Amino acid sequence: MHTDASFTPDGLFTRFNADIDHLELPSAFTFPFYYQPHPICVRAAQELQQHLATQIDWQHDFGLNSEHELGENTAEGTGKMFGVLLVRSPRGELGYFSAFSGKIADQNILPNFVPPVFDMLAEECFFQTELEAITALNAQVTALSANPQISHLSGKVAQYQADYKALEQQQRQAMIEGRAERKQQRQHAEAHLTGEALNAALDLLAKQSVAEKNDLKYLKMAWDEKIDTLHAELTALTAAIDDAKQQRKTLSNALQNKLFEQYCFLNANGEEKSLNAIFAPTTSPTPPAGAGECAAPKLLHYAYKHGYTPLSMAEFWWGVSPKSEVRQHKKFYPSCHGKCNPILGHMLEGLTVDPNPLETNWAEDKALEVVYQDDAIIVVNKPSGLLSVPGKTIKDSAYTRVIATLPEVEETFVLHRLDMATSGLLVFALTRRANKNLQKQFITRGVEKRYVAMVEGMVEQPSGEINLPMRGDPDDRPRQLVCFEHGKPATTYWQLIHAENGRSKLHMQPKTGRTHQLRVHCAHVMGLNMPMVGDGLYGEPDTRLHLHAEQLSFDHPYTHQRMTFDAECDF
Repeated sequence: MHTDASFTPDGLFTRFNADIDHLELPSAFTFPFYYQPHPICVRAAQELQQHLATQIDWQHDFGLNSEHELGENTAEGTGKMFGVLLVRSPRGELGYFSAFSGKIADQNILPNFVPPVFDMLAEECFFQTELEAITALNAQVTALSANPQISHLSGKVAQYQADYKALEQQQRQAMIEGRAERKQQRQHAEAHLTGEALNAALDLLAKQSVAEKNDLKYLKMAWDEKIDTLHAELTALTAAIDDAKQQRKTLSNALQNKLFEQYCFLNANGEEKSLNAIFAPTTSPTPPAGAGECAAPKLLHYAYKHGYTPLSMAEFWWGVSPKSEVRQHKKFYPSCHGKCNPILGHMLEGLTVDPNPLETNWAEDKALEVVYQDDAIIVVNKPSGLLSVPGKTIKDSAYTRVIATLPEVEETFVLHRLDMATSGLLVFALTRRANKNLQKQFITRGVEKRYVAMVEGMVEQPSGEINLPMRGDPDDRPRQLVCFEHGKPATTYWQLIHAENGRSKLHMQPKTGRTHQLRVHCAHVMGLNMPMVGDGLYGEPDTRLHLHAEQLSFDHPYTHQRMTFDAECDF
């Protein structure tokens, strides 16, 4: 990688190795959350990837083999996101900056990469000193918690509570039996005794009842005293632990807030804001961990700080994929929403930015085909690019079009949805009765769906089953994660239709209906490891997402006859 130190003090401005004069410059800056990388950024990324494959200044296990492709055993590797920023220098020269997200080789400053916005690892930084205090409290908590007397007393308290519960149950059972016996004695006395003899007998029975209740009360008092004594001994030992934990929490919160104030980001207007100020007006005013450490904010801040004009950017993954996310070696990805959206929203102010493609009605000129309609239901073939239901900015949808077409029906009910980019069959209920019946069929999985998908890669097996539990990514909505701890079960069956020219066409049948299930199951390394063609979230954008809901089967809500609808895909 060639660098020219004449432009910046640390020589991070990189000139292109190859001629790019024939390539047209971007007319606006990249919309970072959905984009196809500009050809010049692709060239910059290729040069950076060549540098990563040949540099010897530092070592990091990306899970790659000697040819710098994914190796067979990547369990120990850790891939990373890298970014390139196409810029024009203050002298008018075209070049680029490079950055990585987070840390690499346990460092956040490496040769040829822009530095972090704030270097918390610097020797003179307050972070190390204050972190040492937190680390000391961690050690104190660990040492205090290792006291064997705590474990002994905790076990003894649990045993006492179990013993008391058993004795209490015995006493309550004895009271039930005594109550039943006294009832018989009372009935006998009332039948055979009168006057003082009857009063004396009833009084004795009443005293026996009171005595049993007192026995239960005294039993509880005795055991409460024994357990409270143990609790007092245990609290004396754990109070120091609780105090250390509270100190640790206080110091951690203070340090985090102090760090957030140090991370200050410039925008094209020269305005600077801290992380705290950027996130304060959002629905999550506390910045998430790692905010500001992604490649994109690093690149833009460095460019602004040194007087460079940002022209375009791209981010790519290098190395083995994380177990939870979908990340493929050398593939380009958008910036994350949870951490970067608020930050980049500020940093892009003053730049002319490409419009958000997701706020464009891609299907405005596409018709919604009605496949079937009667008094109870309507089945439509939704084109790719049309929302199933109205969105925040786009109101045009399959739902609104159906309503406009059928203004006289009782009501139109949404039963299921397809992603905007997915085409295919949707059914809407037109009465409350039909809605109730079809909802039950969806819940009990009586509705069968079959999709057609085109994936990047040659599938070799004729069929298969994918079981990868899923949940939403809290830091990057609407992306989904594979999570074996907190995810919901997700099962997909697939069959190969044909494979040619580096792509495979599949039938896919989801047993469950998780968000983005088919897309994630195709793209994830533990699934097919082949993203769908045109998948801008888990693969690479194209003219459209190659996913189509081809077949839909369910029982008619009135006649209960099985109905199957088909809609041929256009890819």
